Amino acid sequence: MSERERINVVWLKRDLRLEDNEAISNALDSNRRTLIIYVFEHILLNDGHYSLRHFNFIKESIRDINNTLRAHHTKILSVTSDVQGALNLIQEFYKIDTIFSHVETGLLITYNRDKEISRYCRNNLITWKESKNNGVERGLVNRDNWFENWENYMNTSQQLFQPKPNQLLDLDDIKKLEKLFVTADLTTPEITSFQKGGSTTGWKYANSFFENRHQEYMFNISKPEASRTSCSRISPYIAWGNLSIRQVFQKAKTLREQSTDRRHIGAFISRLRWQAHFIQKFEMEHTMENASVNKGFHKLKKSISEEYIKAWKEGQTGFPLVDASMRCLLETGYVNFRMRAMLASFFTHILWQPWQAATTHLSQQFLDFEPGIHFPQLQMQAGETGINNLRIYNPTINSLKHDPEATFIRKWVPELAELDTPFVHEPYLMTEMEQQMNNFILGETYPKPIVDIKKNRKHATDILWRLQKDPEVVKESNRILKRHTLRDRQRMLDNNA
Repeated sequence: MSERERINVVWLKRDLRLEDNEAISNALDSNRRTLIIYVFEHILLNDGHYSLRHFNFIKESIRDINNTLRAHHTKILSVTSDVQGALNLIQEFYKIDTIFSHVETGLLITYNRDKEISRYCRNNLITWKESKNNGVERGLVNRDNWFENWENYMNTSQQLFQPKPNQLLDLDDIKKLEKLFVTADLTTPEITSFQKGGSTTGWKYANSFFENRHQEYMFNISKPEASRTSCSRISPYIAWGNLSIRQVFQKAKTLREQSTDRRHIGAFISRLRWQAHFIQKFEMEHTMENASVNKGFHKLKKSISEEYIKAWKEGQTGFPLVDASMRCLLETGYVNFRMRAMLASFFTHILWQPWQAATTHLSQQFLDFEPGIHFPQLQMQAGETGINNLRIYNPTINSLKHDPEATFIRKWVPELAELDTPFVHEPYLMTEMEQQMNNFILGETYPKPIVDIKKNRKHATDILWRLQKDPEVVKESNRILKRHTLRDRQRMLDNNA
């Protein structure tokens, strides 16, 4: 029996692109042939944080990569398996020399899976080389010089995809491997209300934003309807790695230098930095997935109300902007940041539900679900960090301010569409006569408010402000500040001006 060929394996995770992919570049820098693989892992297919919209986006991203790889007579080996099992099957044909991948700041199950793969590699004499992902660093104990290091990383040269002839395993090789696997069906619905995955589509969104849509960015960022076109809409492409932060950062920086109005692009760049900041925070505080980062808030107990949760999930709370935002999210996978914050704030403060009870529903709906953003933001909006200002969003005030003509509400809560604008914002103010005149029955045509917002807001405020003074909360707040405060925060803000 001939000796098995030694090959490299590139294990794609949340880095679904060819350009500026350090794992791929490092693999191609060696003299060995390389196989690129994506594993639809059972642990993620069955995890409550994920949904079909995520896996369809991944499949579209893989198809987009395969379109490029066709010119190199190869494709991604896309299989349904666990990672260790996939590696075992590959080794029936080849001897894996080195695995290249990015460090993944993901769920606890993916972290534990990575530890298992690390043991597997040691036991099978395989080298595993992990690259830094978007400037996030593993193993930090504080944020000293973090921003400076991140900025330096963002300004380094991008990694180009330039394989040599026959450097990637060809289609015939991959077809032989596919016979060993349950291969993934990469077909997805042609018509959908979700953004399509892939670097090609991601750059279409990015380029249109940089060319003209950014001109209203700061003005419309909080508006639920206008933000759908004025914001970049590239968050799914960053979350799943169709675009690297470095690619976007450098393009935005070039545009800002050439622009006569730097404010909008500067604000956008600032959000790229804060995106990395929150993921770094989650990387350093992995317990945030299940428990508040400030241990002083662990004593806060809230009773679960299945009735409240059901109404919130279905957009039937009786508060029009809340319901419109949730229904829009269910249908399209996107609402802007302010509406996300309002949904979380309403759930945790007005409905007085534990933030943990919102995690899987929201993550399933967000097309751009990113664990490193998801859990820190939920806790911040729930007021359980001890270091952020307590903000309890009033949905009526927000709708009057950011959707004054009720355009967004009318679109997503059509049962209110024919009412006069004041009643679209507050249908519960209608008298019986006004309801009759509009052929509208509060409680039937549209739900009555499920809670007394003023009473519940005061209840939440009183408890959370009292907890802010709790000795354990204060102690934990100091620990969090010491561990996560950016020493060079002011420089970051100055650079963005």
